[in-house]
Amino acid sequence: MSQAVRTPEATQFDAAAADQMEKIISDLGRMYHERNEALQEVARAHHEALFRLAMAAEYKDDDTGVHIVRIGFLAEALALYLGQSVSYATLLRKAAPMHDIGKIGIPDNVLKKPGPLNHTEREVMNQHPAIGADILGKSRIALFQMASEIALAHHERWDGRGYPSGLVGESIPLSGRIVTVVDFYDALTMDRVYRNAFSNEKALEMLLSERGRAFDPAVVDCFMEHSDALWALRQRVTLHRMTFADLVTDNPLGR
Repeated sequence: MSQAVRTPEATQFDAAAADQMEKIISDLGRMYHERNEALQEVARAHHEALFRLAMAAEYKDDDTGVHIVRIGFLAEALALYLGQSVSYATLLRKAAPMHDIGKIGIPDNVLKKPGPLNHTEREVMNQHPAIGADILGKSRIALFQMASEIALAHHERWDGRGYPSGLVGESIPLSGRIVTVVDFYDALTMDRVYRNAFSNEKALEMLLSERGRAFDPAVVDCFMEHSDALWALRQRVTLHRMTFADLVTDNPLGR
């Protein structure tokens, strides 16, 4: 059976078709890349907007934004020490700073009251976890899902005496159990308007005193085991004045 003889015109047509197909594939690849970049930029913009809200809430409370940046890095490191995956720890680093975003909805006369809160004021203050979870919403984006989870859970206690839901033990999401510990520790080691910072040693002593009461024993034990490294990390973040941009950068600490 003889093979068909291809004419020069047919050969030219095949070459042109191949060139056209290559161009289509190239264009589709470029469009896919541009689409991914656009989606990443939208996600980054959403994250930055929420982070700015978190900073606004923090400024309302103690006039500094560095606390929430340190919480992000400390939470990431503690998650890694606890054996969590790099992807989980990275997500936690970005989500943890939004834990107190609900304070944006608390009136200044309650948030900035110099003395103890009365019963009514305490009830108002205790609404900020739910407010934060509502601000972050029911998103399909993993970052905002974790941030909402943390906002709602970061005042729960291991012994069930926390708020808003009175969760007990491991029913509290791990993200909330980690952030609660690093928030407590970092807040103790920074100056506040009503007291000077506690020493690292005193803060660790106070943290250990709440083991099994306010805090997950396993998380506290891990923190204590790696306390020197966590203190060094805290100092490094402060010394280098690390910010939101550092929080969302891949490998921000050059690991």
